Amino acid sequence: MRRRKVGQLSFADGLVTSQKPDRQDVLSSISKLADWAPIERLVDGLYRSSRGEPAYPPLVMVKVLLLQRWYGLSDPGMEEALSDRLSFLRFAGFALDDATPDHSTIWRFREALGKAGLEAALFEEIARQLDARGLLVKRGTLVDASLVSSAARRPRFDEAKVSPADPDARFGTSNDRGRFAFGYKLHIATDAGSHVVRRLAVTPANVQDVSVAAEVLPDNAGTVYADRGYDSKKLRGILADRGFGDGLMRKGQKDKPLDAAAVARNHALSPTRQQVEKVFGTMKRSYGLARMRAFSITRVRVDLTLFAIAFNIKRWHRLATA
Repeated sequence: MRRRKVGQLSFADGLVTSQKPDRQDVLSSISKLADWAPIERLVDGLYRSSRGEPAYPPLVMVKVLLLQRWYGLSDPGMEEALSDRLSFLRFAGFALDDATPDHSTIWRFREALGKAGLEAALFEEIARQLDARGLLVKRGTLVDASLVSSAARRPRFDEAKVSPADPDARFGTSNDRGRFAFGYKLHIATDAGSHVVRRLAVTPANVQDVSVAAEVLPDNAGTVYADRGYDSKKLRGILADRGFGDGLMRKGQKDKPLDAAAVARNHALSPTRQQVEKVFGTMKRSYGLARMRAFSITRVRVDLTLFAIAFNIKRWHRLATA
């Protein structure tokens, strides 16, 4: 196996560093938070080939994928940013005179990551490190789902409801707000105290939120908070069987509206339950997660897991520097 050697500092690197010796950018601070050695071991098996061009170190490429999510960059946009942003080079582990990956190299690495199923292992490793540092408050768990539009053109209503370009995508609406989209759903469970994402699942947009809730609950979920779309006898039974508290908002029926006590209960739960929306807000407004750039649920799952990893690391930085 041949791999490129990157990060060997040159005289030019020393000159640039010496100009601003006290400057500590956010990426430099983030780089010092995690123990990258276990992450490097997880991905070390990728690109185990003795033929072709020397491959970039897998850990370097993982950091490139994180930069993409934080800054909402496409593969060509990431290629361009690596050519002229010093903070990006330093975070990923490049020296000034190193060759940097082009957009097709970035795409191929993400494909290899997904085919090996390693995005889930990366997510679990970051979650493990957060837990080991006592950053999971574990006061309860917030569960919610959010629609993400497909990269494919949305079919018209007079066409088939399946896209030839993205056959896994479906039409769906959110239970609470009735938003309508063609694509996928990101289901998450977050720590109520720290807002760190603890579990996630990705489905087509037509899958009901409540049907995925039990899948994303961590073992020590505590009290589970969720909106009215999750109110079901089956889920309440699962919470009771697993020893979790019931923080589900109640849903009225046409022939049986909520009584005053249930309405008051919903109002009391709402401020806690709504905190999970900040996670989706950050991913969509700050990270550019408004529309997927990849087709197929396998690729979308890799992308959305990377978004969750990127969110957790940024959240880690905020908690550590608060």
